[in-house]
Amino acid sequence: MLDSLLTHKCTLVPKHFFDPSAAEDALREVVKLDGNDNVKYVDVPQYDAVLVYSDYDSISGGHSEALPEMLFILKDLAQCREYNKIVASYCDGILYLAIAQGKSLMLANTYKAQDFVTAEYFIFLAMKSLQLNPEVSTICWRSPVGKEDELSLYRYFKAVEQI
Repeated sequence: MLDSLLTHKCTLVPKHFFDPSAAEDALREVVKLDGNDNVKYVDVPQYDAVLVYSDYDSISGGHSEALPEMLFILKDLAQCREYNKIVASYCDGILYLAIAQGKSLMLANTYKAQDFVTAEYFIFLAMKSLQLNPEVSTICWRSPVGKEDELSLYRYFKAVEQI
């Protein structure tokens, strides 16, 4: 996994709706910001969108110049060979998940998940809401997946790959 900022405080805004002067307001609509949060944004041209995020790194207790994990998740969707593209990371109790069909982004979200079983629950819930069948889908992971967790995923998915 590349060096990335592990922040669940992010949102994807369609480029034609994005106003740089209102970036903080856009993020505040979806997450609770506090005094440590410094709002930044980065273009996501492949989806004609802008990723708005907080650059506060709760692990180091400071602001980070690293780009957010969600940006790498979105970029890595292109590496999936299947029509249903699923990319995830699970780090520090946060699941980062993006799902696309072909070139259409269907979902990009983060979920607080205290353990891997809860992360799996969110993956299956997202897939069900998009009417995707895991049995014919490959899930790609940016973060390392333990052997036991990988075996659990294989019970539901056609394949489990590491990016």
